Amino acid sequence: MIEIWPAIDLIDSTSVRLTEGDYTSKEAMTRTAEEAVSFYSQFECVTRIHVIDLIAAKQQTPMETDYVEQLVGLTDLPFEVGGGIRSLETIETYFSKGVQYIIVGTKGIQDVEWLKAAAEHYPGRIYISVDAFVDEIKVNGWLENTGINLFDFVAKINHLPLGGIIYTDISKDGKLQGPNFELTAQLVNSTPLPVIASGGIRNQADLTQLEQAGVQAAIVGKAANTESFWEGLT
Repeated sequence: MIEIWPAIDLIDSTSVRLTEGDYTSKEAMTRTAEEAVSFYSQFECVTRIHVIDLIAAKQQTPMETDYVEQLVGLTDLPFEVGGGIRSLETIETYFSKGVQYIIVGTKGIQDVEWLKAAAEHYPGRIYISVDAFVDEIKVNGWLENTGINLFDFVAKINHLPLGGIIYTDISKDGKLQGPNFELTAQLVNSTPLPVIASGGIRNQADLTQLEQAGVQAAIVGKAANTESFWEGLT
């Protein structure tokens, strides 16, 4: 079965979700981050916890490193963390706090040489997060257009020793209307790197369709906070 990586998005150490990346749409989740980690850890299909420091994504510097370290200590599941990561020093800080994988976005997209250096220094442990409004990449907390096409960018990084590519269609994110199956499948076919789907995933039927497309894992946000999503899963 496809791997499930539940998402915990943090603002001021509070678990929240946004819609289309709009910070004014902030909605607190019913479970605290601590409660979420405990809940997700009971499922075998959950192989990783996905944490994003949302304020760091805007301010370009990590804000939740100490809190993340507390969360890491609550479970044996590996953590991946992203948001505002712009330096190897920050990556090393997170690793020193028990985080297993790092997600880079803006810096890696704007500076492919830096991404190459990070990936070669930590092979298999760096993931590139490609957040696009359909296929146009956005950066800096989804607030800034780049004019870079998703597939053009991926062609430049296919040879790097990355853990994988996390693709989020911003137009789908937080709406519970389903992911962008078509573009996600195209992405799988355009890269040898593992593809992780994010944004809009509603239910187990979505997971099945993504798995059939060759997606390695699904990052699930709002749906993971509903009881119905987990019914029948072990």
